[in-house]
Amino acid sequence: MKNIKIIVEKHPDGYVAYPLGIQGVVVGEGDTYEEALDDVRSAILFHVETFGQSVLESESSILEAFVAEASV
Repeated sequence: MKNIKIIVEKHPDGYVAYPLGIQGVVVGEGDTYEEALDDVRSAILFHVETFGQSVLESESSILEAFVAEASV
């Protein structure tokens, strides 16, 4: 079992979640935070079953993830 950092975004029409440090594109969505998190967990498992453990094996250097805002 491996811990994976997941970003969850709240949008007007629901939530979107995606993992950090995984090779490939994996996204989950839902009407609630929990639904999006469950959906992305399922998507991660499917991604690993489809492409193998190697999508997780690269050692991620991500220690923490932050959200910042900047005016441009």
